Amino acid sequence: MEHKKECLVCKKTLEEIPVTKFYYQDSYFYLCPQHIPVLIHSPQELVGLLPDVDKIRGV
Repeated sequence: MEHKKECLVCKKTLEEIPVTKFYYQDSYFYLCPQHIPVLIHSPQELVGLLPDVDKIRGV
């Protein structure tokens, strides 16, 4: 599966904004600094973007 180096949420590319790569369920994804807190505090907002994210609890 080809992964574009773009934020999973806002779709901004690494040419536009810094992105961070993270691994989840034997795959990897990218998030920009604005959306890293979403993964940490409100992962339910990523339903439909990450598989099984509804099983993750926010901090």
